[in-house]
Order: sequence, then structure tokens, then C-alpha cells
Amino acid sequence: MLKLIERLGPIAESAASDTLTLPFELRIRGRLKAESDAGQALGLFLDRGPVLRDGDGLKAEDGRVVRVRAAIEPVVTARVASGLPLARLAYHLGNRHVQLALGEDEQGGWVRFPPDHVLEELATLLGARLEHHNDTFDPEPGAYQQLGHAHAHDHGHHDDEAQGLEHAHAHSHEHSHDHGH
Repeated sequence: MLKLIERLGPIAESAASDTLTLPFELRIRGRLKAESDAGQALGLFLDRGPVLRDGDGLKAEDGRVVRVRAAIEPVVTARVASGLPLARLAYHLGNRHVQLALGEDEQGGWVRFPPDHVLEELATLLGARLEHHNDTFDPEPGAYQQLGHAHAHDHGHHDDEAQGLEHAHAHSHEHSHDHGH
């Protein structure tokens, strides 16, 4: 098993010897058994923290580099008029403490999230048109992560290396706080 131990941030495709395609729910983990796109057994032994983003590199113990790819998965894209309606949609969905992807294309701005009937109902109430489809889900990093200020909470789930890989579930506890700054 190739042990991936270091986050490299965004890298060029040519810098990697292999790729690892994962859905969002697995890109939030620091410990994981997986198989690369070329069939190589992999083990992730990473620090807890940032979500693995599409295009990020991971360095193995032996120096090889694997590039992360966001998997195509079910998503909902909510579209509403630009300006205040779009800001209001993003605000109210974000106030639910869920991960959101934001973007714009030739049709205008959009907010994307995993399928969730409560969020879909809220978006519809706010005037959004919903599109259910398959695409990558690469949500916005939190403001503190972008600024290099990790604001995480550790709840004491310290697994040793072997035990951490055997567990098939993650212990993700995300909290948002309004610090007024």
C-alpha cells in the first residue's frame, strides 16, 4: 500500500504519477483506505484539516505524488437572479451550516449543494430554479481556512494509524461561529 502523508496543495497534472478520484464525503477525511484510478492500493495518513480539493497533490512516503480529482456525484444547482436575490440565497443556505459551492457560468450565478429536501425547499421559497444533475462538488473553503487561520474543534477522536484506517467512518465535527470580525 502506498502511504500518502503530505498535502501539497494545487499541482499540475504532469506533476503526478497517478490520480485518486473521490466524492466530497471522502475528501473531508484525513485517514482513508482507497484505490487510485490506476488500481494502486493507497492509504491516506494526513493531518486533519482542509478538505482535499480537485487538483490537490498528495505526497507519498517514497516521494511519489498522487493528484486528487473530485468525483462526479449527484448535486443540486440553485439559480436565481444576480445581485441581492443571489446573495440572499447564499446567505440563507450558508446559515444552515452546510457546505456550498458557488459559481457562475453563461446562465449567471449559482449555488450548488448535495441533494437535501430541506435545502431544496428553502431555495425554492427564495425563488431559485433547481437543477438536479451529476457534477463535481467542490465547495467553498471557509473564510478562516482561506486566511490560514484554522478554526477547528477536536473532539478527542484520536485513532492510531492502523485503527484509523480500519474505521469506515469519519469523525467530522464542523462548527461555524460569528466572531464579529
